[in-house]
This record gives sequence, C-alpha cells and structure tokens, in this order.
Amino acid sequence: MNRNPHVAVVGATGAVGVEMIETLERRNFPVGKLTLLASARSVGKTLTFRGSGIAVTELKPDSFAGIDIALFSAGGGISRDFAPKAAAAGCVVIDNSSAFRQDPDVPLVVPEINAADIRGHRGIIANPNCTTAITLMALYPLHQAFGVTRIVASSYQAVSGTGAKAIEELERQVRQISAGQPVTREVYPHQIAFNVLPQVDSFLPDGYTKEEMKMQNEGRKIMHHPGFLASVTCVRVPVYRAHSVSVSAEFARPVTVEAARAVLAGAPGLDVVDDPAQQRYPMPLDVSGRENCAVGRLRKDIAFENGLCFWVAGDQLLKGAALNAVQIAEELLK
Repeated sequence: MNRNPHVAVVGATGAVGVEMIETLERRNFPVGKLTLLASARSVGKTLTFRGSGIAVTELKPDSFAGIDIALFSAGGGISRDFAPKAAAAGCVVIDNSSAFRQDPDVPLVVPEINAADIRGHRGIIANPNCTTAITLMALYPLHQAFGVTRIVASSYQAVSGTGAKAIEELERQVRQISAGQPVTREVYPHQIAFNVLPQVDSFLPDGYTKEEMKMQNEGRKIMHHPGFLASVTCVRVPVYRAHSVSVSAEFARPVTVEAARAVLAGAPGLDVVDDPAQQRYPMPLDVSGRENCAVGRLRKDIAFENGLCFWVAGDQLLKGAALNAVQIAEELLK
C-alpha cells in the first residue's frame, strides 16, 4: 500500500461522505490525492479538503484506475454495482453499506475489536451498522472479561442516520408545529417531531426489522461469537445526531458493577460517564461530534443471572460510519 495513498470518497456529498472527508483531515490521514465521486446530479459541487476546493466527479465503472483506497457511502445498490469493479482495479474498498457485511469472504471490522480480520481481505472490507458498532464499543470489552451470552436492547436512533432529508424533515415539522401549521411528511411514515417511531428499516416476516437483526448477525461476526443472542427493538427518536442504546446483558461469568467499570475504563475509544448523584450519564448532545463513544448508567441487572445494565451513546456519523471507515484505512497503512 502506498504510504500516501490516492483516496476516493464515493457518495462524497452525502451526510456520511462529508464526515469522511472531514475525518480524513482531522486525523491527518496521509492522503496523497483525494478524488470525490457521486451521482451525476452532484457533479460540479465543490467540497473543501485541507483548505482547497475539490470538484465532485461522476461515479463511473472506470473511476477507480490508480486509486488505492475507496471509502464508499452511497447505499447498498451502488456498493454492489461498483465495489467489485473498484476491487478489480486494485483498489481496497471500505464499504459503509450493508451489501457485503454477511459475505464470508469480506471482513466486517471495528478496529478496536477485530482489526486482525483486515488482513484477510480480498479487496473489500465492510463497515458495520452504526447501532451495532456503538453498542459493541461497550459490550465487547465486557465480553472479553465476562463472556456475554445474550442481550436485550432498545436503541434510540437519531434522524441523521436516515440522511440529510430526515434532518430537514424534523426541522420543518418543529417549525410547522410551532406555527400551528399542518405537519407534512416525506421521509418517515409518521410525524417524527415530538414522537418516537418503533421502526428502523423494513420489517421481516418474524416481526423484527432488518436493523434489529443486524445487532445479532453482525455482533456474531465481529466478536467471533457464533452463539451470541440479541433481542433488539430499534426506535427512531426526534434527535438530530448521535444514537443511544439501552442494553441488558447476561454473561457466562459473574459480573459486578465495580469490575465492569474497571474494564470499561480501560477500553479504547470509550469514555465512562457514570455519576448518577450528579446526573451525569451519556447523552446524544454530549457525544455529537466526538470520536469516542460513552457508557454509563451501570447497574446490576435484576432480571438476568450474571446480568449488567448499561447505556451507551455515540455519534453514528463518526464511530458508526465515517470514523470507523477511516480507522480501517489507517489499519491498512500499518
């Protein structure tokens, strides 16, 4: 791998694409050259990197000649079409969609957990689902110490996880309600302002949504834990940015709050924010724009044997997407 790689961002004008560009700059990733790719309607837009404007060019099958690393965040369909073409051109693809996450030939990576899996890549590496990544930042260190068997979890997911139009929808609905106007909706099936929607992604025949099953399926692969069980309810909340997850976890070995806190305090990429007496616990407002996730509300689970309850929050555009992708790229350079 070139020490100053030619990097492409696919889906450069989207919410995650913009974060990818900013994260490359903030972390001083040694970009030799940056190419910004998007659909035809975005061509001509200019985005700033290291003080210079870079024009967006159209994504085409032959866009990847000479590119070393491509960060994809343009949806599963685009990834399925273009990632194999990029890999065939000698480029390493880090894909933020769900297209390849369950492919046995594609590593699914959270660098703090399973960076070693990157070595087995065949040109494509998958970024996990944002809620899964944020949850595992707290769950995996506990698993290493106590052996997780199962979790019951509920997510509280920000609208920016859906994209820029969802952010606009929440802003518009708040204004409409404040002005006494009828509420209009385009993105979500119901009003999101001053409401919560117990649906993220589409429903499967068993009543779970695709998003809810990602926690178990992706968690098994990332943690190398094929018996891991996760019963999850994913909820969209009227928060602009950063996801939160309430977790009740059961472990194979006895766990105390003190022992868990000591484990979490030493975990990479994670801050312990847990002082109930001072009303200190992780909140979306506090983790927005921050690279680290935060964990708190640690307490013994009184319904599970060897159980622990905790609350974890993280910026899903960063650790859940752009930051994790850039961290994978950093691992490639090692």
